[in-house]
Amino acid sequence: MKKFKKLVIAPHIDDDILGCGGIIDADTFVLYCGMDESHIVQDWVRQRPSSKTRLDEVSAAQDILGYQYDILHNKVNHYIPQDLISSFEKFINELKPEQIYIPHNSSYNQDHRSVHEAAIIALRPHDMNWFVKKVFTYEQPHVFFWSHFNETFKPSYFIEIDINKKIQAYNAMESQVRKFRSKEQIKSMANLRGAQSNCEFAESFEILRWVD
Repeated sequence: MKKFKKLVIAPHIDDDILGCGGIIDADTFVLYCGMDESHIVQDWVRQRPSSKTRLDEVSAAQDILGYQYDILHNKVNHYIPQDLISSFEKFINELKPEQIYIPHNSSYNQDHRSVHEAAIIALRPHDMNWFVKKVFTYEQPHVFFWSHFNETFKPSYFIEIDINKKIQAYNAMESQVRKFRSKEQIKSMANLRGAQSNCEFAESFEILRWVD
């Protein structure tokens, strides 16, 4: 398998775009932990997108950003860390990334917390595992707006991004665009993080490990 500079672990399809869409490129591999067919709101009518719709949306986002991906077969809303660890170790050892991006553990979403826990274990220093020198957590709108756990997101690393390209990739995942994570909110968050880092738009991350 080809080596990639960056590995993004996404609990669900779209979490990668929301949290890391500005830094995802052709040197990025995205590992989706599962694919759901959760409800969406469209013209105020509850509908369910099909699996084909979700895969078509991933392909559209892939065409925009240029990344490669794979999807694990875990049941959404039922993730168990013990079931994820070996899969994470497998991809880390095969891809040998320099950087890895994982969801923050302050999320109210149980799948995000399970993925975070499993990733921390898979990234432990171990003589049989590839040692990833740079490990980050990424934030998302739901973490920004509703964080009620002991650990809050503390941004310590900022990357300037092309906000228009990020929103274009988000638009490609049409079934997942919601009012509580609207394009306007995504742009406002990027503008806030840009103001904190002396640029117009940025994504922010929390450093868990940095080894030069």
